[in-house]
Amino acid sequence: MPVRCAFACRAANKSFAPSHKLSLYNAMPKLPPLAAVRTFEAVGRLQNFSRAAQELGMTQAAVSYQVRQLEDRLGRALFVREKGRVRLSETGQRLLPAISQAFAAMGDAFAALDNDEAEVLTISAMTTFGGAWLSARIGGFQIAYPDLAVRMSMSNELVDFDATNVDVAIRVGHGRWPGLRADFLYRSHVTPICAPSFRDANRIERPEDLLRVERLAPNDPWWAGWLAAAGVDVVPPPQRRGIELDSQLQEASAVQGGYGIAMMTPLLWRAELDAGRLVQPFATLYQPGSAHFLVHRENRIGVRKIERFREWLHAEMDKDRHLLPDELWEPLA
Repeated sequence: MPVRCAFACRAANKSFAPSHKLSLYNAMPKLPPLAAVRTFEAVGRLQNFSRAAQELGMTQAAVSYQVRQLEDRLGRALFVREKGRVRLSETGQRLLPAISQAFAAMGDAFAALDNDEAEVLTISAMTTFGGAWLSARIGGFQIAYPDLAVRMSMSNELVDFDATNVDVAIRVGHGRWPGLRADFLYRSHVTPICAPSFRDANRIERPEDLLRVERLAPNDPWWAGWLAAAGVDVVPPPQRRGIELDSQLQEASAVQGGYGIAMMTPLLWRAELDAGRLVQPFATLYQPGSAHFLVHRENRIGVRKIERFREWLHAEMDKDRHLLPDELWEPLA
């Protein structure tokens, strides 16, 4: 970002001779009137002149006039009118997607002017990451940036950045999401975790011992993956489905109560492990092949509240680097 800023500043201070200005203006394409284009976009998106007029605060006659002006300018019909209804012509179908995207981009640009320095950072975090790790640390961000308020929700659902006011999200995946900047945090990893009383009562000493004890979500592929990584050659299918819970937050409550052993992420449960409320019987970690990412829209790169949170989050993750093997901090290939 500093490079872009420096370039922009130099460009802004550079004086252009009149000839330069003329060449720039001549290079600009001659566009139809913006009002007519905006009217076409509304009618095309809504497929209805009356609803477009209501959305734009115009009369239906004015909407029809703007559309006719644009059609006359292009020399082509944009709509096919038939028996009281209207639909896009072939030309209209070609134009509408690009024009709608252009208006959306303009809307984002103007909204950014209002929201870049807004006082509230809205975060959507995965349920386990948000509840077990981020919630305990987010106060540090508030202290570092007292002018920014934080609103955090926890969900494993996909985030629609267009339909919500979410600024940033923390999600699991492979990091390739069109239109989004995905900052790698760490590779997903799990291992069996339980209460010390459960380990001792069931005499869990070898990975094979886990085949005879109560496992939460025993049909989860992570179990088969971990057992194979731990050197268990033959893994018989579970005799019953057992208990399946929505998140590690629920599983942590169950195992701390002495019920079973669960596949959990030790990085997120460091406080409980250090305090002895939970134990990790084996050092083996299984990697499902995904990773955690901080995600936000590409067109919001440089927004202060987002960039400060991004920097803070990476700094907090760096404090935990010693807890995991180096390979888990390496981005996915």
